[in-house]
Amino acid sequence: MNKDLKIAIVVISIILMIIILGDSPQKNVSSAKYNPTHSYQSKNNNQTLSTASSSRSEKSCYHNGIELKGKVEFVDSFPDLKVKFVSSFADIDVKFVSSFPDDCGEWQEVSSFPDFKIQVVDSFPDIEVKKVSSFPGMN
Repeated sequence: MNKDLKIAIVVISIILMIIILGDSPQKNVSSAKYNPTHSYQSKNNNQTLSTASSSRSEKSCYHNGIELKGKVEFVDSFPDLKVKFVSSFADIDVKFVSSFPDDCGEWQEVSSFPDFKIQVVDSFPDIEVKKVSSFPGMN
């Protein structure tokens, strides 16, 4: 009878550990990592956005977790990205639009409520950008 009691205690302990550890945040750590192929929660407008592929290729339109489309604000300090404008061999071709910057490489310059902020630099940029009038997107 003492042996049956010990087995019951072990079984109950295992069940409790499964219940407790099954609900822990450790279980979801791997799924919380950034993956540009899944949708993510926008920090500015709390809408679920999904990955948009470039019209020219299937390359990712993300850099450091920032989707390279939408409303952009030029700042002198504390940018999300540092960019350098070049005439050739750019990482992304950007078309500046006046409204609806919905595709990869389409940026709308705003002075408030941007999707991301950029600082124009001459050295050590995060990405190099080429201004275009058509066919924006990743290279």
